[in-house]
Amino acid sequence: MTKKQDESQHERVIENRKARFDYEILSTIEVGIVLRGTEVKSVRDGKISLGEGFVRVEGTPLTMSLYGVNIDPYGPGGPRQHTPTRPRRLLAHKREIVKMARQSDEKGFTLVPLKMYFKNGYAKVLIGVARGKTSHDKRESIKEREHARDIQRAT
Repeated sequence: MTKKQDESQHERVIENRKARFDYEILSTIEVGIVLRGTEVKSVRDGKISLGEGFVRVEGTPLTMSLYGVNIDPYGPGGPRQHTPTRPRRLLAHKREIVKMARQSDEKGFTLVPLKMYFKNGYAKVLIGVARGKTSHDKRESIKEREHARDIQRAT
């Protein structure tokens, strides 16, 4: 294995586990994200919170933006730091943006970030079209998870 391949396997994947619990994920799409200099360093260090994040499709030429995601300031970055919760532009093909906009326009659906990771040196975000779960659905998820753990312990 080359050094570059070895580094890519050890890249950090920041996951929004809360989204899988709170929402039923119907479909996903991988998009790029526009980050500033110190944001890239913070993301590589794993200093990011996707839990409160959501995606909006807006504008006349349709664009996707990521809101509510907190990327902590990079310590050695000096005085020129980024704003931790600024909206960040997402990069996708127009047809993909239109498809996601149609799906999220239906009542009860939203776009949530599921994962953030680096792929070939570029920051990527996995976005899902999601429908909110009721408390009954959440209890069902907990039961299934505990049942799977019991089976795992028995074997």
